[in-house]
Amino acid sequence: MSKHYGDPVEEPPRVVHRNRLLKLGLGVTLAVVAWGYLVSAAIHFGGQGRDGESGAWVFMAFATIGATACMFVMLILASKVLSTLRGEVPIRPAPGGGKRARR
Repeated sequence: MSKHYGDPVEEPPRVVHRNRLLKLGLGVTLAVVAWGYLVSAAIHFGGQGRDGESGAWVFMAFATIGATACMFVMLILASKVLSTLRGEVPIRPAPGGGKRARR
């Protein structure tokens, strides 16, 4: 059968990578749980800092930085989940890289 201009284009079937989705979903869940814990810790240490414990401010800063990092990781993993659901497969680097391969 010949293809003509205006004929509908057939899309290849989507392949669902369940193992990849499971791992990414687990990563998103862990990042959200860690984020929640670190946010509550930052609130707790902030309250202690306001009560006069000066060392609590350092712990609050570390908890805030950690919570920010967890949220960043969660957003990256969530975007990978969405691209996997769309059927986009990550490109794997070619083997044999390094300085010799760039010459």
